[in-house]
Amino acid sequence: MTDSRVANVVLGLVLLLVGGFAWSLQLRPRLEVDAQALTGLPPDLEDWHSRNIPLAETVESILQADANVQREYVHPLGDSVWLLVAYYGTDRGGRPEHTPGLCYPANGWRIEQQKTVTIDPARDLRATEYVAEKNGHRDLVQFWYRSYRRTGMLGDLDMSLDHLFGRMGTGRADGALVRLSTPIRGDDEAAARGRLMAFAAALDLQLAAHWPIETPTRS
Repeated sequence: MTDSRVANVVLGLVLLLVGGFAWSLQLRPRLEVDAQALTGLPPDLEDWHSRNIPLAETVESILQADANVQREYVHPLGDSVWLLVAYYGTDRGGRPEHTPGLCYPANGWRIEQQKTVTIDPARDLRATEYVAEKNGHRDLVQFWYRSYRRTGMLGDLDMSLDHLFGRMGTGRADGALVRLSTPIRGDDEAAARGRLMAFAAALDLQLAAHWPIETPTRS
């Protein structure tokens, strides 16, 4: 058999496997989301105490998430951290269309700095970090994406691979955007970063323990 015929046979087998896999996905029942665990996150996180902040209707309609959690956490020493979790089940594609990279500039914020930070190397928890400024006010922002399998995902490639492996296994390909922000006092960016990273590490463990459930719908 010539090399070209071998290549054609291999290509044909690959196409058959891909087609069979795609068909098997179509036969799987839809997954139904129960996000009560996520929306019921404990209000306290170590020394931080929170209050729920309802999303504006316009923001909620833009996000189009299966579940949203927005809170302000306040520390006894007076520091504050704002949290947004936007969760998307498998049926919603498992990822947001409106990301901080689009939303901050659209709402008048200027991104002064951007980099990747490692929050917890043991769990591969990383985040994209912004220093954002608006009308003289500066915030430190950290955000990442997570699923029930992985955390610390930074963008489309990470999420796409996670969703692919999820669909090949359990069929589950859900995910969420996790965004934190805290004010920068004066020029003390390092203090804001330390505060946010410690908070993020504790929060991500809490999210893992209160992740939504997805179960197949009954036919």
